[in-house]
Amino acid sequence: MAELGLPDHEWLGMCRRSAEGVLRLLAASAPGRGRLEETGQVGSGGDRTLVIDRDAEDVVLTELERLYDAGARFTVITEERGIVDFGGGDLLVIVDPIDGSLNAKRGLRHHALSIAVADGPTMADVAFGYVYDAGPREEWRARRGVGAWLDDAPLRDVPPERRRPDGRLEIVALEAARPRHLAASSAALEAHVHRVRAIGAVAIALCQVAAGRVDAMASLAPCRSVDAAAAQLVVRESGGLVAFTTCDEPLGAPLADLRALSPVVAARTARGLADVSALPVS
Repeated sequence: MAELGLPDHEWLGMCRRSAEGVLRLLAASAPGRGRLEETGQVGSGGDRTLVIDRDAEDVVLTELERLYDAGARFTVITEERGIVDFGGGDLLVIVDPIDGSLNAKRGLRHHALSIAVADGPTMADVAFGYVYDAGPREEWRARRGVGAWLDDAPLRDVPPERRRPDGRLEIVALEAARPRHLAASSAALEAHVHRVRAIGAVAIALCQVAAGRVDAMASLAPCRSVDAAAAQLVVRESGGLVAFTTCDEPLGAPLADLRALSPVVAARTARGLADVSALPVS
């Protein structure tokens, strides 16, 4: 990964050490009351910052400091602190310390560390993606132009898209699954989808498409760059397709803007992508 300032193993090692640190942090606080404490601040992503969010972000920033000390120069985009300068340059590191933090604080299984490294300003420029799902302890990663892996096993020969006899996608993962979004999309879901699943974490839902566990994924409302940056590369390097539906280009969503700007959809085929792109956004 010479174009990203350090060899592949340096970035991967940073991600794995960060994942281990976040796991230790979560193990030290019980779900429920132990994870509900707020800092009293609102993060750059617009949500009220939990203590576990802040502390998990500190874990990742400490590991990134080690890379800075080793000579790497980059700018970090984080959910809580926003832009953190590590010497500038063209590289962006996009960090969501706990994607699915509502799951984490309530003790639900799926919540993930998500880290992406990009050599340009948009989703198309992400060159390395890492997602660690702390529930099943699954590690997803991808390298642009090289491939994607689940727990070091290459994501090749992914199961094909499945459809019911009536043509509907068999299983679609939905995010931003608030009642009003589901209500607004109900007719389109009935037309295109047989069953839905709501995991509660955009990065993890995208990764399920990469492994063919679901046939497609859609967020029913705009998501932030930190939610999707790493996992969208995992999908694409597994042979899947991704689009940010309100952007001029399918992968044109900006990385450094922490506002929720566009929904993300993913599928194994162009037909599947068209089906989930047709879901209304509210």
